[in-house]
Amino acid sequence: MKYAIVVPDGLADFPLEELGGRTPIEVARVPNMDAISQTGKLGTAVTIPRGMAAGSDVATLSLLGYDPQIYYTGRAPLEAASLGVEVGEADLAFRGNLVTVSDGMMVDYSGGHIRTEEADVLLGLLRQHLAGDQISFHLGTGYRHLMVYRGEEPMEVKTTPPHDIMGEPIKPHLPRGQGAEVLCELMERSSELLADHAVNTVRRDLGENPATMIWLWGQGRRVQVPGFEERFGLRAGVISAVDLVNGIGVLLGMERIRVPGATGYYDTDYAAKGRYGAEALDRLDLVFVHVEAPDEAAHDGSAHMKVECLEHIDRYVVGPVWEALKGRGEYRMMVASDHYTSTARRTHVAHPVPFAVCGTGLEPIRGLPFTEANAAVGELEVDRGHLLMEYFLGKH
Repeated sequence: MKYAIVVPDGLADFPLEELGGRTPIEVARVPNMDAISQTGKLGTAVTIPRGMAAGSDVATLSLLGYDPQIYYTGRAPLEAASLGVEVGEADLAFRGNLVTVSDGMMVDYSGGHIRTEEADVLLGLLRQHLAGDQISFHLGTGYRHLMVYRGEEPMEVKTTPPHDIMGEPIKPHLPRGQGAEVLCELMERSSELLADHAVNTVRRDLGENPATMIWLWGQGRRVQVPGFEERFGLRAGVISAVDLVNGIGVLLGMERIRVPGATGYYDTDYAAKGRYGAEALDRLDLVFVHVEAPDEAAHDGSAHMKVECLEHIDRYVVGPVWEALKGRGEYRMMVASDHYTSTARRTHVAHPVPFAVCGTGLEPIRGLPFTEANAAVGELEVDRGHLLMEYFLGKH
């Protein structure tokens, strides 16, 4: 049996006025997702346990069959695994977004989707002036980077994701709690260093948002988790342009499949992801393909771009991977949203997500297209999202 899972990040949404009261997936032309739903089974899964923040970190653990309430310690250590950054037992890792702050307001959680080459220069400046024995900065991809705190003073802080406060004043959302002053000082000093840097001067000249500050959030300690093959007896691989998802895969012992042209944004090479996913089935039992673009569109408040991203995923990723599965005998295919991303609110929402599965041993009952509303009345309702993997693999 071969298995494939495609996750259009943040696919699930709520009806939007600009789409005539429909959701992006209801508007999008997605014949492959619809066919998977119509020839298999459709339902919802709670990927964000009650009391946990709605994010791809928690949701991806759930989709891969791991209870976040047991294994989740924070977002940043998962990304650290992808980057090969060592996080000691006493260390605390933080995600560091390069963001745009103007007049005390969060303008852009991604620093204008700054390019990695530009970010490398800015991170170098932060290392020069802010790093030391207790603080280190590590380059990620685009606007997504890491800071590791190795100080002896205890730190128990609460932080806020920058994409949750778009258009709001940053002051009420700065880190708070024991040790928060260390983080606030780093963020303030980063603002002083980055504001007039040559990279940002050029970005302003080009009409792009500058990266004016590093925003620290998503903290966590080192993760210990059993491997995917140990747990499920299958050799698995992960395809993603996001360090967070790759990091989870690395921690689970999955093969990290690097795809040229995968960017984590609208301009990602969808066809290459589909092609590499299909080819991976020659040597692996299961492939997990994650595409970030719809989530980015929702954070940007662009309903029509989200529709376009979903159509690209359906045509260039879901279609080719499903065809590859069909040619290999017995198989199962799943498409699932990891979490809701509200385009109207430009942030994640904890709500049961839609999924559709088809393949060997899964007979259709209702034959409904793949939408949030149809999933809510579908055949399956998984209250603990991490159990969806067992159902998908036929181990329920």
